[in-house]
Amino acid sequence: MSTLPPSTNLRRVGLLVQDVRTTLVSFKLTLVLLGFSMVLVFAATLDQVNLGIWAVQEKYFRTLVVYGQFGPVALPLFPGGYTVGGLLMLNLAAAFVSRFTLTWRHAGLLLAHAGLILLLVGELLTGLWQEDYHLRLDQGETRNYAESFRAHELVLIDASEAKFDQVVAIPLSWLERESAVQHPSLPFRLVPKGYHPNAVLHRRAADAGPAAATAGVGQRIQVTPRPVTYRPKEQNVPAAFVELLGPGQSLGTYLVSPLLEAPQEFTHEGRTWRIALRPRRLYQPFSLTLLQFSHDRYAGTEIPKNFSSRLRLNTPDGQGDREVLIFMNNPLRHGGLTFYQSGFANNDRTTILQVVRNPSWLLPYLACGLMSAGLLAQFGYRLAGFVGRRRRLAAAPPLSA
Repeated sequence: MSTLPPSTNLRRVGLLVQDVRTTLVSFKLTLVLLGFSMVLVFAATLDQVNLGIWAVQEKYFRTLVVYGQFGPVALPLFPGGYTVGGLLMLNLAAAFVSRFTLTWRHAGLLLAHAGLILLLVGELLTGLWQEDYHLRLDQGETRNYAESFRAHELVLIDASEAKFDQVVAIPLSWLERESAVQHPSLPFRLVPKGYHPNAVLHRRAADAGPAAATAGVGQRIQVTPRPVTYRPKEQNVPAAFVELLGPGQSLGTYLVSPLLEAPQEFTHEGRTWRIALRPRRLYQPFSLTLLQFSHDRYAGTEIPKNFSSRLRLNTPDGQGDREVLIFMNNPLRHGGLTFYQSGFANNDRTTILQVVRNPSWLLPYLACGLMSAGLLAQFGYRLAGFVGRRRRLAAAPPLSA
């Protein structure tokens, strides 16, 4: 049995590296990836009617592979946004390093490519880091937290102290897995007994049989599961049954759902506890108070002209307290959050603010600035060369006959 000499193996590795490099810097690869991007956008636009904008982003753009459901089986159909965007970023970076030298002639192209690469990086970080919440404030109300649009959490509240509550929040994913949990701050164990990602509640009929809940208001309520919805104007409302197990005894099985108006209260070992399933909260060390919400209309019509919220920003030390005005295209940025005017309710007495946390929010602005500077520099360089050639031609002596 013969073996190839080491030089042959090294040569093959070198050829393989050269092939990979040639493929990465290929302009054909750029065109193929741009074509994939167009297909992704087109398919997502069509599917948005069925899934809504949030589900479409997760299915098509914030994934490595787009899957299709064929009965009970999910099969890969197409490269996702992360795959296409990652390959496009590698393609641009390879072209950036290999094709251009650091000269004034190529300065504009270098800046434009750097800006485009930064834009792709910014989109990736936004997909990974951005979180969206909403803040509802009635006139005169003060809050120091925002609530998630879609995510929920199970909370156990120790309300025994008069001055403060100790809250233990458990992600909804634990209920989905239906696995027991023992939190170090809780004197009992939590055991899921059933979870529905979308359900409606109504009063139990007298002949409905034994209830799944053995404590709290759930003993009088019937839970009816519903299909999960992805439509933009519809919302999934989860419901679950959770049993609390103390040392050697059961404290009861409770029904929890955001549709229940108030947390359910019980006592254990001389302390008062509350249990609830609510939208996930984002607490901050500052609070906002709604002073006035204004809904301006064009004179003589009901056509909206402007929405604005005048609020009081309250900081812990009081040094940053001030009044702020939020209206369309004029958000409040404070504490790493951005507050946008989003909507209103309750006959113009309630404002709804969209709260966004995105640590990478500056990257798209920097990327667009780099691309604009690069294109202007490239255009200016070409223009200067064209003007110079015209001047040289005009100054040259005429040719003799």
